[in-house]
Amino acid sequence: MSPRRAIAQAPGRVNLIGEHTDYNDGFALPMALPFGTTIRFEPRQDDTVVLKSVGFRSTSFVSSEPDPEIEPWARYVAGMFRFLREDGLQIGGFDAHIETTIPVGASLSSSAALEVATGFGLCAMVGVDPDPIYISRLGQRVENEIIGIQSGIMDQLISAVAVEGTATMIDCRSLETTPVKIPGSAQVVIMDTMTRRELADSEYDLRRASCERAAAALGVNALRDASLADVASLAEGVDKRRAQHVVSENARVANAVDAFAVSDLTGMGTLMRESHRSLSVDYEVSSDALDLMALIANEHEACFGARMTGGGFAGSAVALIDSSSTSAFFAHVRERWKSECGVDPDLWAVHPSDGASAQLLGPT
Repeated sequence: MSPRRAIAQAPGRVNLIGEHTDYNDGFALPMALPFGTTIRFEPRQDDTVVLKSVGFRSTSFVSSEPDPEIEPWARYVAGMFRFLREDGLQIGGFDAHIETTIPVGASLSSSAALEVATGFGLCAMVGVDPDPIYISRLGQRVENEIIGIQSGIMDQLISAVAVEGTATMIDCRSLETTPVKIPGSAQVVIMDTMTRRELADSEYDLRRASCERAAAALGVNALRDASLADVASLAEGVDKRRAQHVVSENARVANAVDAFAVSDLTGMGTLMRESHRSLSVDYEVSSDALDLMALIANEHEACFGARMTGGGFAGSAVALIDSSSTSAFFAHVRERWKSECGVDPDLWAVHPSDGASAQLLGPT
């Protein structure tokens, strides 16, 4: 069919537990957010792709260019477009009008949402029902091959497959997903430190390389296949500490699913606190701001547990609190953060949202 007008949306995510496990074939427990990216696609009669995003400089390129010189933010869209065309999607030029409510740089997966929304929308334009796992894999390829960050698939997959009302346990090897209900007495809170990553991408890749060395030393395909006893056999050093985090974090994900199943919010909170300590000490991807935010949150009596979330180095932390004390918790965090840092943090009480979707629009 000839390309038609379409609209697509994909949400950001917050990861409750299971950080830096996805590229180790491990487990994670994220949920989609009520913040998302929406793209309106208009087919063109030529081979030009024009990308416009609120708050960013517009950019364009010719559809046949394999690696166009464009604005950095637009490389996520151009990468998805390129890979879909290479796989046979029959689409030429188009205009894309992009809007997002995801705070950029807050470690809430704005880039993954942009990739997934692009994939869903371009497929919809030509009448192809998008396969969420396929689109997620393409988004990961964009990060790995075009952006140059050796990230895993968690962010794209939760954006594509999330189910409203539940978190999702992801097996990052099989890509099997399992809905996990969050007890109604619990409230998930995102706390933006208002700090942003700078020059941290190379550190991310160093973490992955360290994990791969540890797995090779243990004779396993990935650290997902190692036990804590295996890790204890490694020589002391950075690789051992990285492996210690990944293997213990995988166990925490399994324990978190069990804790939610029996509404053990205290137990879940303990796991979140342990996760933060592991990310800060063993994996060294936290920051002074993230450590402080987790500390401030954990001070409050309504907080079961808090931890950094996302790739680390800056951005947001996540807390699990008693839903009846949300206002008091917000007031505590705002007052303490303003006192320590001199700025107001952005705080959001969030509930699990649905994953990506796309639909055709009527004629212009």
